[in-house]
Amino acid sequence: MLKYFSGIVVIFTFFLISCNDDDFETVKSTGELKFSKDTIFLDTVFSNIGSSTRTLKVYNKSSNNITIPVIKLGRGNNSFYRLNVDGISGKIFENIDILAKDSIFVFIEATIDHSQVVNPIYTDSIVFDSDAFQQDVKLVTLVQDAHFLFPQRDAQGVKEKIVLGIDAEGEEIAVEGFYLDGNTTWDNVKPYVIYGYVGVPENATLSIEKGTKVHFHQNSGLLVDENATLKVNGVLGDEVIFESDRLEPEFSDIAGQWGTIWLRAGSKEHEIKNAIIKNNTLGILMDSVGSLIPPTLKLYNTQIYNTATFGILGRTANIQGENLIIGNNGMSSLACTIGGTYNFTHTTLANYWNNSARDLPALLVNNFLEYTDADGSKLVLVRDLKAANFTNIIIEGSQNIEIILEKVEGTDFNYNFKNNLIRFNDINNSFLNNSLFDFDDEDHYQNNIINGLPDFKNIDNNDYIIGEKSDANTNADKGAASNVPLDILGINRTVSPDIGAYQHIIFEE
Repeated sequence: MLKYFSGIVVIFTFFLISCNDDDFETVKSTGELKFSKDTIFLDTVFSNIGSSTRTLKVYNKSSNNITIPVIKLGRGNNSFYRLNVDGISGKIFENIDILAKDSIFVFIEATIDHSQVVNPIYTDSIVFDSDAFQQDVKLVTLVQDAHFLFPQRDAQGVKEKIVLGIDAEGEEIAVEGFYLDGNTTWDNVKPYVIYGYVGVPENATLSIEKGTKVHFHQNSGLLVDENATLKVNGVLGDEVIFESDRLEPEFSDIAGQWGTIWLRAGSKEHEIKNAIIKNNTLGILMDSVGSLIPPTLKLYNTQIYNTATFGILGRTANIQGENLIIGNNGMSSLACTIGGTYNFTHTTLANYWNNSARDLPALLVNNFLEYTDADGSKLVLVRDLKAANFTNIIIEGSQNIEIILEKVEGTDFNYNFKNNLIRFNDINNSFLNNSLFDFDDEDHYQNNIINGLPDFKNIDNNDYIIGEKSDANTNADKGAASNVPLDILGINRTVSPDIGAYQHIIFEE
């Protein structure tokens, strides 16, 4: 039986070879090709940064095998576009065959030098055949000029680096990066594209003007050193945007595309106003471990979305936040850890992360850090939680428990929740005897709504405006009197302040 089967395979293989060698005949294309698209739009690219790949399918719907004499870019070898036809890269291709009722793929990319183009809209075409049978597909790309900031290389080709510290073995901990030259202002004339980590040096200030766009390449970010300061000066409708350098729509809400904004130990007097921070690994890291004077971070009217870990991670930090929206985070939206001072009002924490399992709640507050020393011993660092005050906050998400307080005895642990909407559905009674979650304790909890309806407009699009049906709607006087007179959209809230960053609206049916 095996010999019989082997014989069939040999005969069948010979038959295929014979067909390929003797029976495959083609005729010249007569201009009747069909295309999956008549125009290919390659999304906005920065000068000299490669685009994503676009695909064109070319159909031969005739009953004949055909040969296309030439496929080429209209600008020829001078084009900034690149093609791949049937697995071969280039700009001009000859004698490309397509079987009857079959098709081929053409892949298109571009790397465009802004200085070499007159119009920011760069166009070309893929030309099939010539003369009377010529057909084409248009190519269109918008090119942006930008400020490009990146580490330099020394004579040996080694890139600059920023030293972060020394590990247990005495080795340097460093990242590829470079420092700005003293006080620096970034304006909104052209976007900034960052490679590696850009550092604000000691005693310097980086000021970022309204409407400025800052784009980070993979494994890039912003570091602010001891005694240095970050000032982000966005305004409503002209926000400062921090995001990836991938501008294609398919990357618009992908987490982890760049690193973080790290305000390091001893940095000070930071202000971030009207900013959008998205698609990075960690939104903002406010670090003050080891600092005698806690650095200060003030956040106003700021949105942080799609972070692979935390939206904001404070470590013995001093942070004040008003009109904040933090959503879709792989760990916590807001983590106030290792003690410190935290005061938040009119903030929306909405963590509906669904890209992987999430073990942490939307809001995490603790006063300790567990770590292992060089000898392998497990230690616990405990610091005072001087204040953790949350007023008019929405704390919501896809888990039953979206708030966790963790306390190690022996230090201060001061916290207060007033007029908040809190997701805390303890279905297993895991916290039944934990006094930290006694919502009837008026020393720590006043007028909170537990497991109410947030009624967000569209959580899939990070649209956390609340509707008329929301339990955060204060028509029933659920919100506390507010010293923040306008919501994040500039709507007056002095008469009846809703809980969260937004005043409610009536959704269209």
